[in-house]
Amino acid sequence: MNHYIIAPSASRDLNEITDYFANFNVETGERLIAAFEKKCQNLINFPMIGRSYEDIRAGLRGVPLDGYIILYQVTTNTLEILRVVHGSRNLKTLFESEEEDI
Repeated sequence: MNHYIIAPSASRDLNEITDYFANFNVETGERLIAAFEKKCQNLINFPMIGRSYEDIRAGLRGVPLDGYIILYQVTTNTLEILRVVHGSRNLKTLFESEEEDI
């Protein structure tokens, strides 16, 4: 595995996070995005390092990032970043609408 993809939902999360920091502290936001990219590169090399969130969604894993959690899944040759959310969120509700569509 040599790359990762960012799902539209994770892209929206990142946009919301950067919008928040744009109004609060741009430098902190830039550091968070740099840390996010570094963490994702590390996940390419060690995709199973994250905690399992199998109870929320099959194959779901997550790693912490400065109060946030990067939620991702690993397939045969892809690491997909699904969400980037604050750790205080109710993680079980993040994927409920997907389950209703099934």
